[in-house]
Amino acid sequence: MPRKPADPIPVSNAAARRIWLRAQRLDVRAPFGEGAQGVADAVAHLGYVQIDTINVIERSHHHILFSRMPGYRREHLKHAQSRDKSVFEYWTHALAYVPAADLRFFVPDMKYYRSNGHAWFATVTPADMRKVMRLAKAGPLSIRDIDDDVLREKDHEWASRKPSKRALQLAFYEGRLTISERTGMLKTYDLTLRHFGWDRLPKAATTLEKIAYLLDRALRSQGIVSLDSICHLDAPSKAAVRKLIEARTRRGELVPVALDGSGKQEHWAAPATLQDDGAGESGLVHILSPFDPLIIQRKRTKLFFGYDHRFEAYVPKEKRQLGYFALPVLVDGEIVAALDLKTDRQSRKVLMQKWNWVGDGARKAPRKEWKRRIEEELGRFERFQLGD
Repeated sequence: MPRKPADPIPVSNAAARRIWLRAQRLDVRAPFGEGAQGVADAVAHLGYVQIDTINVIERSHHHILFSRMPGYRREHLKHAQSRDKSVFEYWTHALAYVPAADLRFFVPDMKYYRSNGHAWFATVTPADMRKVMRLAKAGPLSIRDIDDDVLREKDHEWASRKPSKRALQLAFYEGRLTISERTGMLKTYDLTLRHFGWDRLPKAATTLEKIAYLLDRALRSQGIVSLDSICHLDAPSKAAVRKLIEARTRRGELVPVALDGSGKQEHWAAPATLQDDGAGESGLVHILSPFDPLIIQRKRTKLFFGYDHRFEAYVPKEKRQLGYFALPVLVDGEIVAALDLKTDRQSRKVLMQKWNWVGDGARKAPRKEWKRRIEEELGRFERFQLGD
């Protein structure tokens, strides 16, 4: 007879927060060591580190790594990408740094785009592709190395008018080219096989392997998972992921979890995850990017932390509550403030646009003590922002 489904294990929000913080490695000061190897280890554990172009303060990929590596420097990521080649760029739910060891899980998407094209780059012609691939065969190149394009009209707001830029991007999605170096947001492309020193791409993961990869990545970096958190912006994968979860639950590898306030939303965890409920180090303060994995899934953040973060960069100024680019602040495992900061690189200062107390910070003391500690962390954050 089939095993009777286990009753969900009640887990308080406080315990759920500790588990998620531990999974994100935000409960200790320096979980990944230093240098390019530390970057590789951090990306491998988190599964991906999101890239974003907004540069009001440090860009999200550097910021996310700094939050987990106190000695992080931008050159560490560059070394990991361009010299060690331990990380590469590709699309997860957004453009992100991903472990090079995981590239096989993205090969099916690359092959799909080679066969079917990409909706974002439907205007790329065969002649455009031949041109950029011919140039790439001669050596790595950026869009600045191509200055003979006849500009075209944009087909959407964020598109480029340069046919060669669109062709480079399509070749990237197809896996023919990879981003071998990034200077700011300027990308240098190289032939994927030449960059990695391969004769051919790794063998493509099967559909079942890709689904297991998504689930295992989430369990490692989130601790307690839901279908939404595993398949963030990837609804088509939910049915297959649920089937795998049900199979693992029947085998006792996962257990259902009931979180306070989650309603009908189901959660699961590995039994060992629930047994290891350590508190981590005390006295930690983290100024987080709005693209940090702890923040980017807004509904999950609200469920676990009771804090509904508003990303207001695209909100009209008169309607903003937190500010253009507010950064959530984590103090002793609670989100207590959101700081709207701006880096003035000319005067070499980080400017405080607006200080918002949120969550427990809006409800109770010790604000004076928290403010002192947050300001100390702001000093360290400013030194990182303005460092070379």
